[in-house]
Amino acid sequence: MGIELNVAEREAIAFDATDRPQSEPACKRSVWLDLSRLIWRSRHATPSGIDRVELAYARHFLVREDRPARYVARINGVGGRELKKALVHQFLDSLERDWLEPAAGGARSSIARLLALSKSAPAGGQGITIIPSHQNWHRAAWLRQRRGRGGRLVLFLHDAIPSDYPEYARAGGDRRHERRLMNAIELADGLVVNSWTTAEALQRFGQRAGRPVPRLCVAPIGTREGRSAAANPAEQPYFLCIGTIEPRKNHMLLLLLWRQMAEAGVPRIPRLVIAGRRGWENEQVIDLLERSRALRGLVVERNDLGDKELSALVAGARAVLMPSFVEGFGMPVAEALAAGTPVIASDLPVYREIAGDIPEYCNPLDGPAWQSAVLAYARGDSVRRDAQLMRLRNWRAPTWSDHFGHVENLLAELD
Repeated sequence: MGIELNVAEREAIAFDATDRPQSEPACKRSVWLDLSRLIWRSRHATPSGIDRVELAYARHFLVREDRPARYVARINGVGGRELKKALVHQFLDSLERDWLEPAAGGARSSIARLLALSKSAPAGGQGITIIPSHQNWHRAAWLRQRRGRGGRLVLFLHDAIPSDYPEYARAGGDRRHERRLMNAIELADGLVVNSWTTAEALQRFGQRAGRPVPRLCVAPIGTREGRSAAANPAEQPYFLCIGTIEPRKNHMLLLLLWRQMAEAGVPRIPRLVIAGRRGWENEQVIDLLERSRALRGLVVERNDLGDKELSALVAGARAVLMPSFVEGFGMPVAEALAAGTPVIASDLPVYREIAGDIPEYCNPLDGPAWQSAVLAYARGDSVRRDAQLMRLRNWRAPTWSDHFGHVENLLAELD
């Protein structure tokens, strides 16, 4: 599905950096930041892309002196709880330590103290509530409470995939996500989206629903700063696939490709490392991982990686493989390129939007094309891999500074 809006149409719907007011308002509204999902998800040692986004928002507003921040969460069906700022800081520190090395396990005790010392949260009042995930969007009453009387509501939409592609969602996930989207366009004063691909998907939903879409801020999400230290070449070259094992990630293509190479007796087959927890509706993929004799010793599943180990794996990989059928952004692509590691990816509009012509692109159904690319990149003297590394020299990774520059402009509009 191609990009649908021309430049003029994009400028009409998005809040761009050039729209910054000539003079700052005399008084900025305070921010209420909803951390419900980050607290709920902290039991998972390996963070998702949305987890990283919510953490970045929590960190950003902790240090803002010109726009006071307060923190709120809705946990286990209980009404909103206001969280103590100092304890939020401690929770974020312990969570990042857990992500770096999962054995640390400090986040749970931090959460217990954070919630024990919380208090009932008032409605949003005159502030701006920001929800940087999709958590609780299906609860219109919660969104209204957080917006309050005279307040503002800003929501971060990561994708519209369950609505556009219900076959890749859990059963009933399309209806639930459409409730979220309908509540968002009816109740939000502004929406932050991570890509033009997501913006256009939301526009299509609004057109189908017959509702105008609120003010949009298109702000690509940042990557972790700095490149990984150069890794020593592995004895056996390997490729890395990052992401939850779920249907739209298309792990099946890679497993069938590796099995075919093994059964055909292809010499010097590289290894495949799959980094990600097991998701839903993936029985055939799990059967291959657990029972295929041909894949033993060639495919390694890692669902317990901390950031330290994952960064080392990215640095040493011949390439990161992303054969997804659809994405809202694709953080592993941006982070692999930011680390200086080549990427072989499905030819999706959003990947071209964030990475341009840097990666090697293949149709997500074209097994022979993927095999050709994998075997070419596995070579120590790979011309195709070297060519991508040359293209990568002039690529600039999206930054959190750029992201929050756009977001702050949107907030200034709503003051």
